[in-house]
Amino acid sequence: MKITFIGHAGVELQSEKHAVLIDPWITGNPVAKHKPTDFKPNAIILSHGHSDHIGDSIAIAKSSNSPIIAIYELALYCHSKGAKVEGMNMGGPREYDFGKVMLTPAFHSSSLDGQYLGMPCGIVVTMKDGKKIYHAGDTALFSDMALIGRQGLELACLPIGSNYTMDPAAAFEAIQLLKPKYVLPMHYNTFPLISQNAQEFKKRVESHTGSKVLILNPGESTEI
Repeated sequence: MKITFIGHAGVELQSEKHAVLIDPWITGNPVAKHKPTDFKPNAIILSHGHSDHIGDSIAIAKSSNSPIIAIYELALYCHSKGAKVEGMNMGGPREYDFGKVMLTPAFHSSSLDGQYLGMPCGIVVTMKDGKKIYHAGDTALFSDMALIGRQGLELACLPIGSNYTMDPAAAFEAIQLLKPKYVLPMHYNTFPLISQNAQEFKKRVESHTGSKVLILNPGESTEI
């Protein structure tokens, strides 16, 4: 599986036949290297309704004729803007051509221009090859991450920027609950308020846990 870091909290998951975008904020993102037209996903999944996560999802969904998968209220909002949507809620997984999607809790907020857009979520994507990827969205640390980790995670995408999300210390605690094979730090260094040293985070994690930290600059990819 190929993982591309779009920047901020945006990632693309690519298997041999499918591509899934999560939180693709590109236009206006000061660290992004891609253009929205670079992506033709089979689906777009949103963690919550803040503008730095909805990003270019509606435009990409329209141009690629791909659905936006999101919690029900956020899906309704995207539908009102002309996108094809698949509304979900937290609970059991839903099956798609590329695999399965399950929404999990996240401790954050979710609105746009004063409009409530449903509960914030984390996302567990199980691709057809069986690999499970947890995208935590924007969240504080919470102990029930241990339940998410019991599913057996190939990769956990975790925010480390602080102020709006977990900081590196909280993300380190999250890794001990989740126990993923790989960790992709995200939601940091997009602007000064969320500046962090990812190399120090990587050193601590790999010295004290069995997880490997993948540090990708915006626009870079790796395979797991």
